[in-house]
Amino acid sequence: MAQCRRLRHAFEAAPRARCESGGDPVPHWGPYLLCAVAVAGLLVAERRGSRAGLWLTKPVASLAFIWAGIAAGALDSTYGQLVLLGLVLCLLGDLLLIPLDRPAVFRAGVFAFLAGHVAYSAAFLTRPLDPIGLAAGAVLLAVVVGAVLRWLGPSVPAGMVGPVRVYMIVIGLMSALACGVTAAGGPWAVALGALAFTASDVSVARDRFVQHSFVNRAWGLPLYYAAQFLIASTAAMV
Repeated sequence: MAQCRRLRHAFEAAPRARCESGGDPVPHWGPYLLCAVAVAGLLVAERRGSRAGLWLTKPVASLAFIWAGIAAGALDSTYGQLVLLGLVLCLLGDLLLIPLDRPAVFRAGVFAFLAGHVAYSAAFLTRPLDPIGLAAGAVLLAVVVGAVLRWLGPSVPAGMVGPVRVYMIVIGLMSALACGVTAAGGPWAVALGALAFTASDVSVARDRFVQHSFVNRAWGLPLYYAAQFLIASTAAMV
């Protein structure tokens, strides 16, 4: 056991620490700084339309949130392992969304993100849920998801209508569960991360189906990576 811990310590580069006052984790800033630099480069690549730049920066930015999850202790609990699975699936989704004009690849990316949301939902189900918080989150997300689906409706290709509806329902369920976890006394980062993830997906949908524009990625990508880091950080808080 001690040997395994030493190996893991070498991978993480720094152990988790606890504040004496509240017991909250002191974050290891390595993955956060790496992601910030990579996302900055990613936005430059997006603005210039550089496919090589996307392939260089996006995997690095996404690997950074997996690093953050492991550094936060994701390997130490069932909750953390499910969160880590979700992070890995989102990394896969990020890679599959890089190619343009490849509908089959895009659908595979959507499925990877869908599986990631299911993994996050499974993680949240391992935590206590507050019924009122869960119900309030479900109502809020039902309204938001319904509005987004009506807005997207005329622009979504016929072959993507079903997958998009299923995806939005699953992400709404995931976010509602996150609200239930936070309302039950769980970390605020659970609900905030899930809701930020939901909002960032709207930018992806708008970019793919409504209007392909750098503006969508300019706000959606930073929000998406912030959401993943928030969710990854919760492995140290539960």
